[in-house]
Amino acid sequence: MARRRELGTFLRARRERTTPTEVGLPGSARRRTPGLRREELAVLSGVSTTWYTYLEQGRDVHPSDQVLTAIADALRLTPDERAHLRTLADDTAAATPPPPTETLTPEVAAIPALLSPAPAYITGATTDLLAWNDAAAQYFPTLLNRTSSPTPNLARWVFLDPTARHILLDWPEVAQSLLARLRTTAGRHPTDPRFARLATELRENSAEAAAWWPRYDIATTHSGTKRLHHPTRGPLTLTHASFTVTDAPDQILVVYSDP
Repeated sequence: MARRRELGTFLRARRERTTPTEVGLPGSARRRTPGLRREELAVLSGVSTTWYTYLEQGRDVHPSDQVLTAIADALRLTPDERAHLRTLADDTAAATPPPPTETLTPEVAAIPALLSPAPAYITGATTDLLAWNDAAAQYFPTLLNRTSSPTPNLARWVFLDPTARHILLDWPEVAQSLLARLRTTAGRHPTDPRFARLATELRENSAEAAAWWPRYDIATTHSGTKRLHHPTRGPLTLTHASFTVTDAPDQILVVYSDP
């Protein structure tokens, strides 16, 4: 039921962000919201309004692959959003409980040190830093050189530590992408209280997190470039690559170049 409710939340967020003009429908100044109405999306998807309403309300309905494809097409979902939609609609996935705590195997925990001098770290599902090397601590000193908390958290640092805005030269883009990845993972584990606690903390203490979380943006890990302000070398542009830990898909190894 928790996963069905999460599916309804995701569909509602996407419906409210899809304008009538995007799907070829006439707009109206009398609309209360700019998004599609439920009955409009139901017609576009070829289902009844009542059935779609039940789906959005998280009731016990089971959409077929054909219906999911029709809804995804109507909402103009991206490939990542389509994958998330199918994950939430998968009752088999819903039966798998999340792990109570996150740990690394000794072999995986040793990887960041082996990658020195390239900065590297491993994050968990809720963006806890589970392992890192000395080079990463040099690039992110206020995140990793801390004694007040035994487990640094990337999302908490980005949104709640003012120094993150100085180190991350493209802070808005980095913050939005990070929150989208956290929101995506939280959707896959709707019964895990760790996500609810972290989301509440971020939304209560960050105006940006409070505004972005309800949008339900979807993102997955990817490679690219990031502009950072190094404490001694000044502004730098680093490439980075992300790798999923095979035995624990929510754990991500991130490796940066060292120019």
